[in-house]
Amino acid sequence: MRVVGQNDKRRSRRGVRAGVAVLSLATLAPLAAGCGKDSSAPDPAEGGQQPLHAPPARALDSYATKLRAAHAARVAVAKRWGLKQVPLTAPPAPEEKPRITTRKGFEVDGHRELGLPPVFTTVPTDEKVVFLTIDDGAEKDPAFLRMMSELKIPYTAFLSDYVIKEDYGYFERMRNRGVGLNNHTLNHPYLPGLSYARQKREICGMQDVIEERYGHRPVLFRPPFGNYNKDTLRAAKSCGIEYAPLWNEEVFVDRWDYREWDRDLRPGDIVLTHFRGRNEWKGTMSDMIRRFLDKVTAEGYAVGRLEDYL
Repeated sequence: MRVVGQNDKRRSRRGVRAGVAVLSLATLAPLAAGCGKDSSAPDPAEGGQQPLHAPPARALDSYATKLRAAHAARVAVAKRWGLKQVPLTAPPAPEEKPRITTRKGFEVDGHRELGLPPVFTTVPTDEKVVFLTIDDGAEKDPAFLRMMSELKIPYTAFLSDYVIKEDYGYFERMRNRGVGLNNHTLNHPYLPGLSYARQKREICGMQDVIEERYGHRPVLFRPPFGNYNKDTLRAAKSCGIEYAPLWNEEVFVDRWDYREWDRDLRPGDIVLTHFRGRNEWKGTMSDMIRRFLDKVTAEGYAVGRLEDYL
């Protein structure tokens, strides 16, 4: 049995210009319609009163003021958290989801025939967007929750019960902020070294924990260390798993690691990191997020929500 081991500012300006153009048409339309005589409208010459219209300039000015205020708030938050630039806003979730397939070389025997969950490192998209995923749950840093909420950065968590059970409430707060909580097994074992039955217990058991604690049964599963075999994916499928996302880059406090030879980001790449703090890293999770965001923003990438593309 084979073991598989493991928009930039111009887009923002275009969005603003497009918004102003739409607003201009909307406000000018009533004026254009008023150029013709309306037989139902009162005639001032006959003592009637002309209906009043809000000046279009006032509406445009109010819209521009709101845009400036929103941008100023984003600048202030980015500065407060020590970022070099304001993170870019992700494009809207695609209405038509991309077709997810297993990356070449990551298949197991009978992968397609058995309908096993696809194993992938990148989501097919032309948008300059990447996806942040965080594994295990060992570090429970409240500053990290505040940072991600204030910056409005989406991410996806893959949790293991042996570490999250110390504080289930931390991840409940995370879920309440819209974060997807997904399966990373009960005890984080090397799955290919286990029998099918034991792998199924690890995966289905974590499905049960997440459902009991957080009210949903995940469809995303990441095998520990990125290692899996045919039994892993068979067990995952039997537990209700539909996707097995891995990663194309990994970010730490002090460096990035890359799967690809050119050490470059690509549209749709999945980025891995871990819930870790000073006891294992030379810094905090907030330090890691600064490194992550500074790089992706400088290269013109926004951070999207992985589940929105699946």
